[in-house]
Order: sequence, then C-alpha cells, then structure tokens
Amino acid sequence: MPTETFEFQVEARQLLQLMIHSVYSNKDVFLRELISNASDALDKLRLEKLRDDALDADVSDLHIAIDIDKEARTLTVRDNGIGMSYEEVGRLIGTIANSGTATFLQELREAKDGAGAEGLIGQFGVGFYSGFMAADEVTLTTRRAGEDRGTRWTSRGEATYTLQSVEDAPQGTSVTLHLKPADPENQLHDYTSPWTVKEIVKRYSDFITWPIRTVPEAAEGAEAPEPETLNSMKALWARSREEVSDDEYHELYKHISHDWREPLETIRLQAEGTFEYQALLFVPAQAPHDLFTREYRRGVQLYVKRVFIMDDCEELLPPYLRFVKGVVDAQDLSLNVSREILQQDRHIRMMQRRLTKKVLSTVKDFMAKDAERYATFWREFGAVVKEGLITDSDNREAILAVASFASTRADDEPTTVAQYVERMKDGQDDIYYITGDSRQAVENSPHMEAFRDRGIEVLLLTDPVDEVWVDAVGEHAGKRLRSVTKGELDLDAEDGEQAGEEREKQAEEYAGLLGWMGERLEEDIKEVRLSTRLTVSAACVVSDAQDLTPALEHMYRAMGQEVPRTRRILELNADHPLVKGLNQAYREREDRDALGESADLLHALAVLAEGGQPKDPARFVKLVAERLERTL
Repeated sequence: MPTETFEFQVEARQLLQLMIHSVYSNKDVFLRELISNASDALDKLRLEKLRDDALDADVSDLHIAIDIDKEARTLTVRDNGIGMSYEEVGRLIGTIANSGTATFLQELREAKDGAGAEGLIGQFGVGFYSGFMAADEVTLTTRRAGEDRGTRWTSRGEATYTLQSVEDAPQGTSVTLHLKPADPENQLHDYTSPWTVKEIVKRYSDFITWPIRTVPEAAEGAEAPEPETLNSMKALWARSREEVSDDEYHELYKHISHDWREPLETIRLQAEGTFEYQALLFVPAQAPHDLFTREYRRGVQLYVKRVFIMDDCEELLPPYLRFVKGVVDAQDLSLNVSREILQQDRHIRMMQRRLTKKVLSTVKDFMAKDAERYATFWREFGAVVKEGLITDSDNREAILAVASFASTRADDEPTTVAQYVERMKDGQDDIYYITGDSRQAVENSPHMEAFRDRGIEVLLLTDPVDEVWVDAVGEHAGKRLRSVTKGELDLDAEDGEQAGEEREKQAEEYAGLLGWMGERLEEDIKEVRLSTRLTVSAACVVSDAQDLTPALEHMYRAMGQEVPRTRRILELNADHPLVKGLNQAYREREDRDALGESADLLHALAVLAEGGQPKDPARFVKLVAERLERTL
C-alpha cells in the first residue's frame, strides 16, 4: 500500500508547537507519557481477551520494552498490547492533527482554568506528541491484536505526517524517537544514556503494573545480556495490609519525604464505587524546620492508574494538613494535557474531603487510644492544625475535638474545649482564655489574678494562630469563648458574691481620679476604670471587647496590612496601696505635676506587665531612677 502524506492544518501546527514548547515544563515527562500509553494498551488487551477468548492475540508475556541505540541516537518504547488499526491511527492520532477546529485549540489553552482538557489525558494523540520535545522525528509502528497488517506513522513535527500500511509489524505498538543532537552541557537529559532512562522510569513509572524492560549495555566482546526490569511494580497502596510489612511502608515514606525517621502513623484508605481511588498517607514524627515558611512544598504524590503525575499535589489536602505525606492513586481524573495541573472538578473536592476526614479521625483515635502518640503529634503539628479552625468551617468541630490546650487546671494536663465545658463552675457562662508569647508570661499576667483567686479555669493559648482562631470559632456548646484581657468582667456575679453596693461606693470615691487620669492619658487610652480582675497588681491594660489585641495589630502590620492604632483601657485595683495613695493625693490636691508622673508610671507598669513597651522608654527609666533615688 503506498505511503499517504497528510498536511497539518494551521490550528494543528499551532497545537503541536504549544505541546512542544509550552505545555510541558519538564522534558523528561515524554517518556512517562509513552510508557503510560503503552500501559493503557496492555490493559486494553487484557480486558479485550477476557471479553473475547477467541481473539487471536498473545497475552502470555505482556510487557513494555525500551530500546536504546546510541549510534543511531534512537529511543524506542514498545508494547505488545492492543495495538491500532490503520483507521484508528488516523483517528486517534489524527484527531488532533486533523481536527482543524479553533475550538479544540482554545479549550487546550484554557485547560489550566479547569474546563478545556477534561478527558484528554490518556488519549493517544495527546501525550504522544510530547515525544517531539526530545526528537526531530517520530516513527510509530503498530498492529492491532487479531489483524494481519500493521500501520506506520511518521512525522518531523512540522507541516506534514505520513501513513503507510506495513506487513511486518508485530502485535502492539512501538514508538521510535530519532533524538535531537546531544547537548554536551546537559548530560542529565541524554536519552541515549541507560542511566538516565532508568532514573526517569524509576521516578515516574516505578509502580506501573506491567514490567518495563531494557537490555543493559554489554561489555566489549561479551554476549548480549538478558533484559533487565526497571520498575518494581510494587504498588504498596494497592496491596492488602497483610501483604505489606511496616518496614516496606516506612521505606516508601522515607523515599517520598526524604525523612530518615520512621513515620508516626501510616494511614490507608480505599474508596470504591463510581469513583475509585486508593491512598497511603503518612504522619511524620517530627515537624520539618520549614513548615511555616512560604517555600515549604506541601501536598502528596498523585498517581493515575499507577502512573506518577506530580510530587506535590496541593489540591488533595488542605493547607493545615500540609505536613502529611503520601500517595494517592486514582482510577480516573480530569487532568490537563501535561498531567501537571489538576482541574478543580468534583472528584478532586470529593477526595480532599474524604482524605481530610480520614486524617482527623486518625488523630482522634490517637487521643482515645495512645496518649503518648497524640502528645507527640500535637506538640509537633498542633499549631498548624489550628489554622483549620480559621479556614475550614466544614471541619471546624472535628478539628476542635482533636485540639488540646494548656490550662490552669490543678493536674496541669492539656484539655480539650469540650472537657473544659464539662468542668465549668455552676453559673459560669463563658469559656475563658488568655493569649500570649509563653506559658510563663500568661500565667503571671495580672489579668489572671481574680480567676486564680476564684478557682476559675482559664485556657492558656501561646501560639500566634490562637489570636485568630478564637474569634473565628466564637463559641462551643453554647458557651462563648472569652478573653480575660478584653472587655469588662463581672466575676463577683459568676461566683455568687454580691458586691454591687461596695463597687458603687468605690466608683463614687474614685470618680475624680479616674476622670483626671483619663484626660491626662487620653492620647494612649480611651478610658480609666476600676477593675474586677485585679487582686494583687495595681493596674492592667485591657482591650475593648470588639477591639484588636496588640498581638493581632502587630501580626497584621508584619504582614504589610495597615490597621489603625487602638487605644486601650486602663484598669486600676482600688484595693492596692499604690492606687489608694494616688487617689488620696488627688483628693488632697497635691502637686499635679508629681501626681501626673505617678499616673504615667502606673500606666507604663501596666503595659510592661503584659509584655508591652512603654511609649517613651527613656523617660520611663528616668522617672523610675528618680523615684528610687528618693527612697535611699
């Protein structure tokens, strides 16, 4: 049969250039594409033979072979799978070459947005063209199982391609790449190097079901060696738990994560039904040093039918589980033509929801069955998991259920919010918490004095994220989360004491001092009032219930967001000798300048007590030194 020549249409030439120069960011993936197509062909033949036992096809040794000819600079990928007829070659490869539609090209260009390339992955005419990234010319020879004649397709990736019927083609398909000239400066991409080919196969196609074989280089004068299988074919996630040892799981984890330690936990998941996938996830035993940096690469490895697609698939787990490593192998996914950018379709979202719930339920099992393992997990990853309380409203209750916090409870054991609620005192309506830089700092805060005296438990929150999630959550089990450093507290009512008349009397007694101090300090504070939270300290500063805390203001400014400076409230302890003396001096109209300096010092001391800095540190030091000098 004579050779027929076909001319690529304008859109097809544009498509080919897009495939060669734009779609693939890593040229090595051409070999992955050809192996993937070969694997699909073997899968199809096995299925076809099961359906039609009369099919004249040899299925005794289904495999993929890679042949390297250094002298001719060719690389051939062969399979003995289903093969293609003359018409199928024209249709499957020619679908792109002959489509002639601007619509198809436009959809491909828009594939990164999620709509254009659905279903393109696995179609033989798509990834096949990636071979032109490494080759000046591509020759395909194929014969469909059960037929007598084969077909040869040839093109240089320019204006034309040829089709020819041939008689000597074996069952299956072979794709021969006539490689571009060698680049002396880039030996890592020398595809005539057996080492390079082995590395690419090991990286991208190690878990392909079928053996991938090549014949090693023979020593000079020696007989040709036997074929060598390059891939392990060990898809651990596809084997039953009984078939895989912990050591095998741990070796896979170390290979994926580059972590020399064994994982804290191995999580298996298999989803069946209309959309099937398998997952093998690992929880590390220790947080990586760069977990909170922008450069941290998160995500799990993604396979489709055991073909490696990408290393860091961020779409499969939320950012607050970014420390989880592992493999997800799906039977069918909507990917773009490069296999590198996932579409945001319902399958992706469905897998993320399921994987997220599985990880959180595993942590919940830690809490119930292995306190030591849970303690390790929360110490290493608690701060990042709490990010989910802000970003993942669907799983907020599940995250809060596995979150634990330090508190002022007598036994000093971490507690969940639910456990805190169970221990609340009669008449207590709020879940109290305090945020700060360290446990020592918050435990010694003057804001804690009244709670300590009354035996009211307070959660001690010392991670930066705690400043944000408490507002996002707001309440639990009908109990409001309330900061001990914000708003006005009426603890006398909560513990049953009736001190209304005494407080009214004190308010009247101190009204003049409070008003005068409020005017003097109005640039820095919005109000001066008597405190119900202080029992030892003379003063403290608090935020209004709806105001940002100083820590949050600092956090937003560090992120480059401008926020207005918030004036806070100065609270005084009417029973403290210093405050009593200040009030007496005010009532007796003593030197207002000296009195003003005392008021400034009292405010600065309150700011220092919560870890802040006086507005004018030099003046503060000078005033303290002068006061100390007078006492000597």
